[in-house]
Amino acid sequence: MSPSTLTRKLYLRIAPVVVVTILVIGAFAFNSATREINNIYDAQLINDANVLWGLLHNRLRHSPERTPQQVDDIDFNMDNQLAFNEDADDYADAHMFRAWVDGKIMFYSSTAFLSDVPYQKAGFTDLSYRGENWRVYSLPIPASGIVMEVGEKISLRQTLVSNILLNLFFPLLVLVPMIGFLIWLGIHNGLRTIHGLVHQIRTRSPDDLSAIAVEDIPRDLLPLGRSINQLLDKLSRSLTLERRFSDLAAHQLRTPQASVKLLLQMLASTDDQQEQKAIISDLVTSNNRATHLIEQLLRLARVSHHPLNPMPVPLYHMIASTLADFGNIINSRNLDVSLEGPETAEIRTDESLLQMMISNLLDNAIKYTPVGGMIEVILSSEDEFWLISINDNGPGIPPEEREAVFNRFYRLDTLNAEGAGLGLAIVADTAERLAASVKLSTPSWGSGLRVELRLSGN
Repeated sequence: MSPSTLTRKLYLRIAPVVVVTILVIGAFAFNSATREINNIYDAQLINDANVLWGLLHNRLRHSPERTPQQVDDIDFNMDNQLAFNEDADDYADAHMFRAWVDGKIMFYSSTAFLSDVPYQKAGFTDLSYRGENWRVYSLPIPASGIVMEVGEKISLRQTLVSNILLNLFFPLLVLVPMIGFLIWLGIHNGLRTIHGLVHQIRTRSPDDLSAIAVEDIPRDLLPLGRSINQLLDKLSRSLTLERRFSDLAAHQLRTPQASVKLLLQMLASTDDQQEQKAIISDLVTSNNRATHLIEQLLRLARVSHHPLNPMPVPLYHMIASTLADFGNIINSRNLDVSLEGPETAEIRTDESLLQMMISNLLDNAIKYTPVGGMIEVILSSEDEFWLISINDNGPGIPPEEREAVFNRFYRLDTLNAEGAGLGLAIVADTAERLAASVKLSTPSWGSGLRVELRLSGN
């Protein structure tokens, strides 16, 4: 099952809102129409009662006749039937009136209730008569014993409200599909810009990482366009660095392999045992150099792809453990190595990356410090940071090259120790991943190299 389109999702969210809004408006319109029609028709009943009283008050007050009299309906003659309509006739039949004197009906309409229905209390009353609901208004005439009573069928009002709603409903039957179509069309046109962005990206070649055009896209989509361009820029720079790294790695790996090949050819062509031993020794050295280079490359790749796993790390004890790993080489070179700082120091970070970074720094210090030299590791705190200072009395790094040594495969011409030029590059990449900073300077005793690693305490 293919996923739904964004246009469909937006439509399915907007269309129900529009339908519910129309229904709510219809409900309010129904209530409002019902209330207004009831008010108008009630007012008409009051007016009818007063008009009847104005017409009949002399006969009701002074007529000696006490026999109920029905007021007959007068219809148009045949010549005037065209001026009459059935709806008006139905409305007329839905009305009635009665005039009471001392509790007896004196005048009544042909549609009036029979005398078994007493006159109602003053004001409005709703009652049921022969299956019909009526709205009745009674007007007692003060100090006369006369009551004027008019009424009308409630169905008349309901029919009128229903007719009004039907007159609204049928146009909506036509308008709702049109509104739905216009909503769909509006959403589709509104998403045309996104479709354009997708088309721009989809039609590119894998090597085309240039920025997409964002000048004409809507303002609310501008952050999306800029984010895509930032991503393309990062991908372009990353791809360039990876290509450059691959070229340099291939070049660096070619050197020990060429040396091994040459030594093997020399070994095959000589019968002198002393010379063979010397060549084998050189082969071991070349192999170690290639192994070291491969390990450094793997470390560099690990820094880029290793998922961070922050955890509390006992900083002092971790440095001490890393120094212990170099115990044999430290003893063999008779180095004076010291570690100072609070043993309770703790930091929350990725332990494996931090240990790899410190191991590279210590490896560099041990490698370039002369036999019998001194290495001093100091752990201290500054505000919310922990500082790890590694000081040695080796040859140091000239100030003008202290930034360049963090580049991959960069080596100083003045250094005699072997190396692939990746140690400080690994440190720089690791520091970036751990949000740390690395600074190179000169120790307080005036020579050698001081590496200061600043780590956030949180």
